[in-house]
Amino acid sequence: MNANPPIFKRTKLAQRLASQILANKVGSVASSGLFLAAPRRTGKSTFMREDLRPALEHSGAHVLYVDLWSNKATDPGEMIVSTVRAALHQNANVMARLARKIGVNTIAVPGVVELSLNQVGLGVAISLSDALADLSDELKKPIVLIIDEAQHAITSDKGYDALFALKAARDELNSSQHNGLRIVATGSNRDKLAMLRNSKDQAFFGAPLVAFPALDESFVQWFCEGVDLPAPLDPKAVMALFAKASNRPEILGAAAEELRFDFELQPGDVPARFEASVLAQISSAEKETLRVINSLTPLQSAVLRVMAARQADFAPFQEDTLSAYNVVLRSIAPHETLEPDGSNVQQALMALQNKGLIWKETRGVYAIEEGSTMDLMRQQGMLDMVP
Repeated sequence: MNANPPIFKRTKLAQRLASQILANKVGSVASSGLFLAAPRRTGKSTFMREDLRPALEHSGAHVLYVDLWSNKATDPGEMIVSTVRAALHQNANVMARLARKIGVNTIAVPGVVELSLNQVGLGVAISLSDALADLSDELKKPIVLIIDEAQHAITSDKGYDALFALKAARDELNSSQHNGLRIVATGSNRDKLAMLRNSKDQAFFGAPLVAFPALDESFVQWFCEGVDLPAPLDPKAVMALFAKASNRPEILGAAAEELRFDFELQPGDVPARFEASVLAQISSAEKETLRVINSLTPLQSAVLRVMAARQADFAPFQEDTLSAYNVVLRSIAPHETLEPDGSNVQQALMALQNKGLIWKETRGVYAIEEGSTMDLMRQQGMLDMVP
């Protein structure tokens, strides 16, 4: 018996993407990288692991995968380096070649040269470019590095350094001397992901940024056919609910699970109960977000609202922005006497970051953590007073 849950496969999409990623054309991914944006919890990471990775491997690539969101306590730059080190650790020939390059000849095991993996990375003896080039040469395959939630890389100095190291590796491996390196970066927020490729001082300036296709009717059909409830679900009705759930599979799954554990559920009640459960799941998630927002101090709430309204144009300490905080503050807390200034706004930003509502790039650029938070605030009229 297979205890693993079934996974919806998107084989054709994976094959098309793999073909584009590995293509050698003027202006292709080879020369820049590929950035894919999709909201969190819409199946993007599952696709990367279960569909795209096998498709790339089937096409002859060696795939490395790192999810920068999997361990937020670890520096994102270190996570990227650790992924490369893990790949090297699996190949003794590459380890030996790298060791000889830096004059390490100690024999630890017969026929194997001893090399500490700490000597591979950022600002150490062996660069990521050298390590990846030797790995690709040994495998005689192009390497594809998939960085999931890549926007997290620019929240630390090491993350920035790792991106520039990968740019150097990309340029070296895509020369005629090697077998190629492709960088595929995904992110849950288009604006944040764009920061990795919008300006000339970014490592991947000009790389294409495209919307990752959302799950559609084919997923809903697959879900309805395999959900195994006391009565069938109408795919058209479920598709409408799926759209209300912002194309998040976990919402449908949670609703189905709730019905499965109702042992008195009658077949005729299944469609209505499923709809009610989906809507309840959506409402519960929204209420939790609103609960956090409603617990903010008036100034924290004002800062969050202005940031959500202005998005990429948000400049936290400009005079016009301070004036906007003040307008919002007088609207939501008429008796508040606090005047927004650089010091208390900085404290408010830190508090919002600690609460997981906003995200900070290492150079001081701020953004709302979840796009769904902005949508909910807009629906609730929380942004109407922002000038």
